[in-house]
Amino acid sequence: ENIDAIAVTYGPGLSPCLWAGLNFAKNLAKEWGVPLIPADHIEGHLLVGLLKHIQNTRYQIPATHTIFPAIALIVSGGHTQLILAKNIGKYQIIGETRDDAAGECFDKTARILGLGYPGGPAIAAAAAQIQNSKIKIDLPRPMLHTKDYDFSFSGLKTAVLYDYQARPEKERESEEYIQGMACEIQQAIIDVLVHKTMHAAKEFKAKSIVVGGGVAANESLRIRLKHTTDATSIKLLAPPPDLATDNGLMIALAGYFKYKQGAHPKNPDSIEADPNLRIA
Repeated sequence: ENIDAIAVTYGPGLSPCLWAGLNFAKNLAKEWGVPLIPADHIEGHLLVGLLKHIQNTRYQIPATHTIFPAIALIVSGGHTQLILAKNIGKYQIIGETRDDAAGECFDKTARILGLGYPGGPAIAAAAAQIQNSKIKIDLPRPMLHTKDYDFSFSGLKTAVLYDYQARPEKERESEEYIQGMACEIQQAIIDVLVHKTMHAAKEFKAKSIVVGGGVAANESLRIRLKHTTDATSIKLLAPPPDLATDNGLMIALAGYFKYKQGAHPKNPDSIEADPNLRIA
């Protein structure tokens, strides 16, 4: 009886998945007689990073004047974007991947190495085991020094494949090689993400950097961002790892802000899935 509204993702994403959630939420909203609020999946990832943990499952939303303007790095299996957030609901995409997302690169390179899925955690686990490898591996850092804020990870995936195929079978199947390659893949992706994010934060005079999406759960990425921002006046806002991946709280939060602003349709049937929805 304490439910004021229902928030549901309407994009971006795979159409069948979006419609499954939408149809369920529509029926629930009608049954309970509450408003149905369409939420942007990417905005959810951005907003959940703003939460300040109080205790247990209690979180607090800090005063926005201490956060914005912010640069949001949204990085997952389907998206890699840099977003200038001037305030809640006021966004501008300043850079994004031109091909593979970072998480997709993790998945594809993990498959090449015979590691598990999802690739991000599998690559991170293998990289964490490396000990004084004598095998030399040098991967490119795609678009690291371009003047824009776009990304490209398909070339990195191809470089991994070529290196793997060029090695003798015994070497490429060794733990030393797999761990060394996993470490280099992870570092190559992190190098590009952190460099572009910090450059954007400085150019747009951001007060904070917000990171979200499944790849944001990567411990090495979080450590590098923390170390880099600690040397500046820029604050790093990152959700706990379990809230970096897809979750209900982020959608509830996106819906909450829309509800507070009075932006909810009267008829749930008027909401349609938008697989190609863009935050700005």
